[in-house]
Amino acid sequence: MKRLFLPIALILLILQSCGNDSKPKAPVRDKIKLKSDVLTPEVLWSMGRIGEYSVSPDAQNVVYNVSDYYIDDNKSFTRIYIMDSDGKNVKCLTGGSFSEYSPVFTPSGNIAFMTAVSGDMQLWEMDINGKNRKQITDVQDGITGFKYSPDGSQLVYSAEVKMKETVADIYPDLPLSSGRINNDLMYRHWDQWVDTYSHLFISKTGNELITNGKDILLGEPWESPVRPWGGMEQVAFTEDNSAILYCCRKKEGKDYATSTNTDIYRYDLASAQTANLTKGMMGYDLNMSVAPTGNMMAWESMEREGYEADKQRLYVMNLSNGEKTDYSIGFDQNSTNLIWSADATKIYFISDTKATDQIYELNLTTGDIRQITSGKHNFVSLAVAGDKLIGGQQSMSRPTELFSIDPATGAFKQITHVNDNIFKQLTTASVEERWIKTTDDKMMLTWVIYPPHFDKKKQYPTLLYCEGGPQSTVSQFWSYRWNFQQMAANGYIIVAPNRRGLPGFGQEWNEEISGDYGGQCMKDYLSAIDAMAQEPFVDENRLGAVGASFGGFSVYWLAGHHDGRFKALIAHDGMFNLDAQYLETEEMWFVNWDLGGPYWDKDNPVVKWSYANSPHLFVDKWTAPILVIHGGLDYRICFTQGMQAYNAAVLRGIPAEFLYFPDENHWVLKPQNGILWQRRFKNWLDTYLK
Repeated sequence: MKRLFLPIALILLILQSCGNDSKPKAPVRDKIKLKSDVLTPEVLWSMGRIGEYSVSPDAQNVVYNVSDYYIDDNKSFTRIYIMDSDGKNVKCLTGGSFSEYSPVFTPSGNIAFMTAVSGDMQLWEMDINGKNRKQITDVQDGITGFKYSPDGSQLVYSAEVKMKETVADIYPDLPLSSGRINNDLMYRHWDQWVDTYSHLFISKTGNELITNGKDILLGEPWESPVRPWGGMEQVAFTEDNSAILYCCRKKEGKDYATSTNTDIYRYDLASAQTANLTKGMMGYDLNMSVAPTGNMMAWESMEREGYEADKQRLYVMNLSNGEKTDYSIGFDQNSTNLIWSADATKIYFISDTKATDQIYELNLTTGDIRQITSGKHNFVSLAVAGDKLIGGQQSMSRPTELFSIDPATGAFKQITHVNDNIFKQLTTASVEERWIKTTDDKMMLTWVIYPPHFDKKKQYPTLLYCEGGPQSTVSQFWSYRWNFQQMAANGYIIVAPNRRGLPGFGQEWNEEISGDYGGQCMKDYLSAIDAMAQEPFVDENRLGAVGASFGGFSVYWLAGHHDGRFKALIAHDGMFNLDAQYLETEEMWFVNWDLGGPYWDKDNPVVKWSYANSPHLFVDKWTAPILVIHGGLDYRICFTQGMQAYNAAVLRGIPAEFLYFPDENHWVLKPQNGILWQRRFKNWLDTYLK
């Protein structure tokens, strides 16, 4: 269920809420004057959000986009900015009334970007001053991503292709029918019905508009990039411009829904022949990066089919002879965001370690891996800029900003200041790292976030934060929903344990959750809150538990097992009835691996244990008031799971509230919905804990 980055999908979601019918207002963040020095939902949603960025070929400039949200209009607008690579001379390049996305420097030094000014999303170019704008594509129904060849002579772009006949195609006399005919699995995914699949098209660049390209998948019913989060990081040219590398899971229906076997393919432009470069590697093989010298390719690889939280290994292939090397043997961490040094002797990457995400370096000559950065933060993206790196950094205290990093020393310097005006007016919550002993005598890193103006002589209501994923680290992330600064600003201490089943503490720790949902991970939660309840500034009679996704499951499970600890609960998009969840969800590989398989496989001891720990079986023990939140477009965990939990609480006479968003998915992405979420969240906790 874990996914952290949303390239194409997030762009499409922003587009759905984006108003382009008039010139946008100035960003709220630049001039806002706060009425209080503590964070409010309205201020949180006024912050600018840095998205994609690109470094110029000469490493002198960085182009990036920032999305601003307008609460009154319930819309967002995305602008493109450019600056020197040291952060000086910032200039906004957006002058029109249309959002512009995915800014990338072309090989010639222009800036390419996507915008819907002509109706559908198309590719445009402009010079570094934002002038001489030129439309590059005019593809029917638009494009979803793009990448230039190293010499700039060719363009590969992704676009959605109709997957199957609709009811109107089959029965032309029923044009108004809303029916859907499904004959296999994976007919919907995350928050969309699967009516199309993404295809890659190649075209030569030139002076004429590109209206269509050659389908490099040759009409096969396979998607590339791979849904739901795949973007153009899953596509690459070889350095000699002769071939395209792409990621693809060449399966459909039930086979697709039960497998994570994604491979990397090489499409030769001259012969139109395709070769599977990772044949026999059974897990996810994704996100390749070609060395500047052209003879090597690095990529992220998982070993086991069906296990989406397997170790992300760092593989390198010699493209001349196909020889593969796993450089992460002995490195008990994940390797993501792989980029090559200019001389191709090193690979820089991001890895999670002890609840932070840091930058690492692989020396290809020695095979040694070295940690470059350290500190209480997450690096979430990476690019090479000459002898420096440019990285997006965030923490529990600040949203993403761009930083310049010295790979030799690990020193870094902030070069964007998107939200400085807001934060200079805020008093932020302090974040403390604690190590707490678990019931099996292991030490667990737990973040403790204290309210602004914290006074240790007072007693505070305290929240146990239950992480989703389930294999997603409680790292130094910044969220616009589960925002620790926002929760603390409401006057609560937050206890956020890195319980069993989270990466960053070795693969063994990460894997201890699969097949054990009601086991050690739940004991870890209780160890964390019990340890903190001993502190004199924690009011043990005013404890709450909150969480989403697997965190929502955790809240439902704890509701029946907390022995009176908690006086208020909040569960968002949580699994409540595991029997129903198995047949309602769409990525079957997830429930097959983490639950052990279908509930009818009664001879399987893992299955027996998993379903015996379904929260719906313990409703008779519920005592604490519960707020249930769910989105109607959530197809990973259907809204009926939340309805069941809410109905059960009401029928048992337990105070309950059901907050339902028919137009939201597994997240809450629209400004006014997000603010409503925060207000009802606070209202529920204040009602029962203050």
